[in-house]
Amino acid sequence: MPPESQRNINLIFFAALHDRYSASLNLRIQLPITNKNVYPQAHFAYTMLPRNTDLTDAHLLVVDDQPEQLQLLIGVLRNAGCRISVGFDGSQAYQRALAISPDLILMDVRMPRMDGFAACRLLAADPRTCAIPVIFLTVAGELHERLDGLEIGGVDYVLKPFEPAEVLARIRVHLNRVKGKRQVEEEAPASDLTGSGVIVRAAIRHLSQRLNNPPSVEQLARLVGTNEKRLSRAFRDSLGRTVFEYLRDERLRIAQRLLSSTSLSITSIAEEIGFSSAANFATAFRERFGTTPSTYREEPRSRGLDNTEEPALDTE
Repeated sequence: MPPESQRNINLIFFAALHDRYSASLNLRIQLPITNKNVYPQAHFAYTMLPRNTDLTDAHLLVVDDQPEQLQLLIGVLRNAGCRISVGFDGSQAYQRALAISPDLILMDVRMPRMDGFAACRLLAADPRTCAIPVIFLTVAGELHERLDGLEIGGVDYVLKPFEPAEVLARIRVHLNRVKGKRQVEEEAPASDLTGSGVIVRAAIRHLSQRLNNPPSVEQLARLVGTNEKRLSRAFRDSLGRTVFEYLRDERLRIAQRLLSSTSLSITSIAEEIGFSSAANFATAFRERFGTTPSTYREEPRSRGLDNTEEPALDTE
């Protein structure tokens, strides 16, 4: 490999050492030119793409566990005038986003420790990072993966191998959309900004879209980048309820609204909110509110929903 094809790149990143502690390292490393057999279009990426003044000084967080693919992105983005920070898994992506508040995040999906989807759920659930656009740049190209990525908060989904010019164009589009719109969020209560609060908010956002077919607690924990024990403790600390208790109460709260504002049958409402039968729904409703769904629907609608408990955390 000719010497001129190598570049010295300054990277600041967090590295886990022996799985016991993390250190912030300022390293000067050499990364070789991207394998032309994998990315044949990348051979001229550094020299052929014009410097893009629209992206000059844009601060991008690039997250990928593959050094070779990081090298291609870094070369393209540096040539465009971007400032670059790097992460190597979803956990680092979330922590670095909190620390540096980048203008945009380019992130792989399949990574160790925490994948890109779990990281995006945390980013979307945290008021300090929810306005940062996330573009997934990945080989995970199945339709359900692309749809999942967009559903959980990604603004775009680009498959590898990619065209550098297309990636820059997509970055430019999303930066222009948020330019001038990212405002400092009104300072939230300290409890809302704890790690537990963000995990609970991310879990609630996911559950709210799947009330009729929720994941298990173990699956839910994995989806938000944590473990079952920590997720259960986070719900108890933040809401005073278990995951199951929150799910039950939220289902019944929605049932109240549907009974008051729609003509759906009780069986349809039970199915909509995830009860296995209308009988099970009626039993749970009566235990919670002291009346049956039918009786509740027949009461004057002007009563409102005074006895409804809203989640303690804002999930918007």
